[in-house]
Amino acid sequence: MRARVLFVLIAGLALFAGTTDSLAADPAAPVETMTATPFDGTPRIGPLFASGTDSAHGCTASVLASATRDLILTAAHCINGTGAGMQFAPGYNQGATPYGVWTVTHAYVDPAWIATQDPSRDYAILHVAKKPSGHGRIGVEDVTGGWPLGAVPEDGEEITVIAYNAGLNDQPITCTIPAHLAAGVPSFNCHGYIGGSSGSPWLSAPPDIAVLGVIGGPEQGGCAEYTSYSSPFDSSVTALLQRAEQDADPDDVPQAAAVGC
Repeated sequence: MRARVLFVLIAGLALFAGTTDSLAADPAAPVETMTATPFDGTPRIGPLFASGTDSAHGCTASVLASATRDLILTAAHCINGTGAGMQFAPGYNQGATPYGVWTVTHAYVDPAWIATQDPSRDYAILHVAKKPSGHGRIGVEDVTGGWPLGAVPEDGEEITVIAYNAGLNDQPITCTIPAHLAAGVPSFNCHGYIGGSSGSPWLSAPPDIAVLGVIGGPEQGGCAEYTSYSSPFDSSVTALLQRAEQDADPDDVPQAAAVGC
């Protein structure tokens, strides 16, 4: 699972998750399994920091297209409490923060995640504070752009997954692979998605890019290093976006339980 390494903010703001177990514990990967490669990053995706950008980051998040222009998407198991004070650095590349650092103010998750940590609802939408500009206040989407939410990918549909593994002064990784669906659970096979990759967006092919999932869901992302999961995106994630856009009462998110792998 992607929650085998935990970065817990001492003040109780966030729980970060990722995988670092020995690969020897995993079954052999399919022979055709690709390996993610590092690159210079993209403006709409960045790591989440619990204790400032001088300390190691944990989960990954992406900027959503929204009416309020100040929303980012990650996995619910990355959040503990309100999320307030976490920092998001879109386009982060070897310590550089070319699009600024944005502070989380509050979080929204599905009621089923709060009640039972339902793996089919392992996603969270975070508000980030707007910043002053020459024309009032601007949201992160005004600076980076944002992607709309999409639906669960079809079996065999090509996706690109961009992630930051836990660390500091590093680069993101990317892999373009087919998605798989088994009993309604989306997955993909690609080596390299370990600690910190939770919350990484699954992007549909250009030109109409949308976010079709995030690393999370069953086993909080997967027990085998080379296989990653997502909760299936459906009307529930759309309803969550509507709550966030309406600035409804935010959530106090329970700490994610260990899943035992």
